[in-house]
Amino acid sequence: MKLTLGFSPCPNDTFIFDALIHQKIDTEGLTFEVCYDDVETLNQKAMKGELDITKLSFHAFAYVANQYALLDAGSALGFGVGPLLISKKHFDGDKDPQFQTSNSPLRVGIPGKYTTANFLLGIAYPHLQNKQEMVFSEIESALLNEDIDLGLIIHENRFTYQDKGLTKIIDLGDYWEKLTGCAIPLGGIVVNRNLDREVQLKVNRLVRKSVEYAFAHPRSAIDFIREHAQAMDEAVMYKHIELYVNKFSVNLGEEGRKAIDTLFNMARERNIIPAIENDLYV
Repeated sequence: MKLTLGFSPCPNDTFIFDALIHQKIDTEGLTFEVCYDDVETLNQKAMKGELDITKLSFHAFAYVANQYALLDAGSALGFGVGPLLISKKHFDGDKDPQFQTSNSPLRVGIPGKYTTANFLLGIAYPHLQNKQEMVFSEIESALLNEDIDLGLIIHENRFTYQDKGLTKIIDLGDYWEKLTGCAIPLGGIVVNRNLDREVQLKVNRLVRKSVEYAFAHPRSAIDFIREHAQAMDEAVMYKHIELYVNKFSVNLGEEGRKAIDTLFNMARERNIIPAIENDLYV
């Protein structure tokens, strides 16, 4: 049985899925047709129900939870892994009136409307509404060219912005952790509810085995990771993996589910997401 599978070319995703798609583990009769896209493209594909299995932002998951169920394996949650709001010029977000005034003129580059990063930005700075959606890897250049005033960065850009002379305004992951005491839920792996229950459970089991294989053989996926990371330095690739792949990627557990439920409850209280009829999890 062949299933469509979408994930990003970022090192954390290629690290997680290498063993699965290259059959380094027993895939129990399943094969996978893979598409590689940035997270917001994957979010949009999930909105259209295009894929059997996909990585997406937890913010986006709220809009498709009636069509997709969340796996216990493969998620990106953690402490100290949140998105950063950065700039070329110096701003004090807590004191600068431009951050606190309705209809702020500040132009913000975001990696997608339905990213968890944008959701967290809305909680921290609700007045920053002049947003421009762009591919996450283009945000630093847009700041340097002064096409935007602020940039919301995710993924490996956490490790590169300072080298380009850019400045951090706030770590939104740290903000979330202080606000809730929970790990920050960034992205998860979901499976289409139209698939047989047995297949959904099998996918959940196989993704966990793929993550466990990756941890047991950390150099096994290096060529695959490097192929998709392209110009990224190997040290940065492994920093990226270390930051985003952890115990929650093996199994959400009670702590991971609490973090996700907290995020969704907060979003519902602020009328940011629609009502969800189904249980979130496989």
